[in-house]
Amino acid sequence: MPIRDAHLLVCGAGGFIGGYLVNKLFCRGRGQCSGGRYQAFDDWHQKNPAADNRIFDLQLRESCLEAAKGIDGVFQLAADMGGMGFIENNKALCMLSVLTSTHMLVAAREAGVKRLFYSSSACVYNAKSRRSTKWFL
Repeated sequence: MPIRDAHLLVCGAGGFIGGYLVNKLFCRGRGQCSGGRYQAFDDWHQKNPAADNRIFDLQLRESCLEAAKGIDGVFQLAADMGGMGFIENNKALCMLSVLTSTHMLVAAREAGVKRLFYSSSACVYNAKSRRSTKWFL
């Protein structure tokens, strides 16, 4: 099925990258988009009024199953993250992001989703590495 005829789900659509992706998909006529994020709509970075903007708690398996129904392709961008230093100061939240990704992957498989794109936007270097540039030279 061509992506322009597909029903797509952008998990994390209220985030900076997810919101941008929804807008780009609509600008290019690339199918119908549903956006999912567990935060209140007022906290979304951007919303596309043409999208089916819904709030899901993707840490819950049942929510992932509901979100994946009737979907042809998933962009899994949903995660608890927050820039430099976030991982070190929020280890438990980051572990819950793994749960979110796992539940979405399993739900997508069970729902017969044809394609899934996963991307992590988390910073993956420790505080000591941030203080020096020697680690990449």
